[in-house]
Amino acid sequence: MRKLWAAALAGTIALTACTNDDQNRATGQPGSAAPSAGTSPLTRTQVQVPAGMNTAPFDKARYLDVPAGWTVAVYARIDKARFLARTPSGDLLVSQPSAGRIHVVRDGRVTEFASGLRQPHDMVFAELSNQMYLFVAESHRVMRYPYANGDLKVQTGQVVVDGLPDRSTPELRGAYAHQLKNIAVRGDRLYLSIASTCNACVADTESDPRRAAIYTYAAAGTNAERKLLATGIRNAEGLAFRPGTDELWAVVNNRDNTLVPDDRDVDGDGKSDKGKKMAQFVDDYPVEPFIKVRDGGFYGWPFCNPNDKGGFDRDYELNRDGRRADCAKADPIAFGFAAHSAPLGLTFYKDGAVVPLHGSWNSTKPVGYKVQYVPFSNGSPTAATDLATGFVEPDGKWWGRPVDAAVDPDGSLFVSDDGSGTVYRLTPPR
Repeated sequence: MRKLWAAALAGTIALTACTNDDQNRATGQPGSAAPSAGTSPLTRTQVQVPAGMNTAPFDKARYLDVPAGWTVAVYARIDKARFLARTPSGDLLVSQPSAGRIHVVRDGRVTEFASGLRQPHDMVFAELSNQMYLFVAESHRVMRYPYANGDLKVQTGQVVVDGLPDRSTPELRGAYAHQLKNIAVRGDRLYLSIASTCNACVADTESDPRRAAIYTYAAAGTNAERKLLATGIRNAEGLAFRPGTDELWAVVNNRDNTLVPDDRDVDGDGKSDKGKKMAQFVDDYPVEPFIKVRDGGFYGWPFCNPNDKGGFDRDYELNRDGRRADCAKADPIAFGFAAHSAPLGLTFYKDGAVVPLHGSWNSTKPVGYKVQYVPFSNGSPTAATDLATGFVEPDGKWWGRPVDAAVDPDGSLFVSDDGSGTVYRLTPPR
């Protein structure tokens, strides 16, 4: 059993989309609100597949477990669909980093919105000086494009941030494990995650720009007013401001294959397992952080690993003696998802957030492969409740991998899945 200090709840969920006057990728259109879905146990529900969309894995009936009364339907098929953004006019943008494209979905019909990009990933709409812009994070830069309601093709864009590290960076010699970029915009500031190149290494803490970090820039300039905001954040995939606040939150993919950091007896033989690589330890360690990003904050990586008690352990390989970092001074994480579950998108709702878990690659049993809801209490996340499960077969093989979520003004949720190349529409009862 995974021991999270905020224990995961199971089986029930109530969702109400937030009202948000800030421009925020995670919440769809500003000021939108969705009706309450009620509180119901999860129910096995067949995925509805429109004609012409029934290629694998939908060449046979597929089922997901969702709140009772909800329906699940395939909304679009886009190979390796990643991040989502609702346009101000109500369409849905879907990034496709592997093909260098962004697609627009209108009434279930998919057309190409932009092409010729270098691994476009996260997308955010924001208004600056009375002009609406679409900000797009490519692997090596951030662009902004003027947007007019109803646009089905991208307009001519402007560079906001250039020269970001990716596999083309000479010193990296084509090796960058987490080169996709994630962004948020609030007011006149752009916030950008530059993830680590590796599982755990010192080089990323000494590079310029420093990697495994979040920066902020002027949203209206080119590389203007760059400021290092926070460090020790291995791979922040989801960035979003909590509605009605100036709080920047992120979900983080933490490190893998961690050695036992202390004298604990993992296998129960009465002996210390310090310094060993053990599958039964790695399966549950370290947790995947959900953090509120503080200006000047340090969140541990690669020297301190968050444990299931809300604190940090010194990394055995890189900080065994504590000289590289004082783990007692690392900023505590607000919540921990199951180790290796790979939280990606972060979509805020009133009183909580929706977080798709992409799924593990190095656990002895599949972990993640689901969509979770995380309620907030007094401004902090408290627990994780399953919202959509069933992407893994009884034999342990997955057929889908959730990535991101977006909310429709009618209360429906769109969820992307890069494993099956799908965007789903999860609709609450009317």
